[in-house]
Amino acid sequence: MSKETLNAAVIGLGSMGYGMAASALRGGHKVWGVDIDADRIARFQAEGGQPTALAEAADTLDAVAVVVLNAAQTESVLFGEAGIVPRLRSGAVVLACATVPPEFARDMATRCEAHGVLYLDAPISGGATKAANGQLSIMASGAPAAFDAARPLLDSIAETVFELGTEPGAGSAMKAVNQLLAGVHIATMAEALTFGMTQGVTPDKFVEVISKCAGTSWMLENRAPHIVDGDYTPRSSVNIWPKDLGIVLDIAKSAQFSAPITAAALQQFLAAAGMGHGHEDDAAVAKVYARNAGLTLPGETA
Repeated sequence: MSKETLNAAVIGLGSMGYGMAASALRGGHKVWGVDIDADRIARFQAEGGQPTALAEAADTLDAVAVVVLNAAQTESVLFGEAGIVPRLRSGAVVLACATVPPEFARDMATRCEAHGVLYLDAPISGGATKAANGQLSIMASGAPAAFDAARPLLDSIAETVFELGTEPGAGSAMKAVNQLLAGVHIATMAEALTFGMTQGVTPDKFVEVISKCAGTSWMLENRAPHIVDGDYTPRSSVNIWPKDLGIVLDIAKSAQFSAPITAAALQQFLAAAGMGHGHEDDAAVAKVYARNAGLTLPGETA
């Protein structure tokens, strides 16, 4: 573990980014937290984040973690009207953590290089709890110098860093593989749980039994209890999956690869969003199945 302390910024203080920023603070780094929500910034500053504006500190930063929703937001943060990259010192490193297409990661790396800034293609996995505990898994690729520059921050925010090569894009390719499985597993969990209900298997009994059987998955064990509790507070929202599974299918199309199970899962998330559940926890995809089968989920009235 590196003991070097950095001046670091985390841009995007959502459920993942806030936990990463807090973990970086615990690691001893000076951390600027940035978000469009002023309340999140104020909360982070009250917990030890730097009180000055990022614009005042940009040229002192060693590392910037960009934890936003998608490629468009990543590009805006890096190179938009108030983009951070032109203001960074030479040798600073960007950790790009959103799920994006591999070719986008390669393009961002090239554009960063033109400014003397290092780029680490560094999508994240593990959920909000692991982010808050500094236990993320990071699927990273980039030049050795980018890994070296990012190492002290990576040590604070991640339990496992998979070093997937020197070419940006390899991390994003692996993240796409992970998201294919994660999205399919959530949709399949919802299908199995509601199928069980048609046969008299209650959601709580489903979790009790299946979580100890071969049909389980990490997503089942993590998300199915949300349905049992009738709690759709968004730890990870339905709206993430049309984006992420859409990226998977775009990559598959370019590779002339058929991914029919991914496509089926995507349709269920689109249906959930169309029903008005886009900002709910992604376990709310179960509501699509429940509506179609005339079922009443826990916490809902018939």
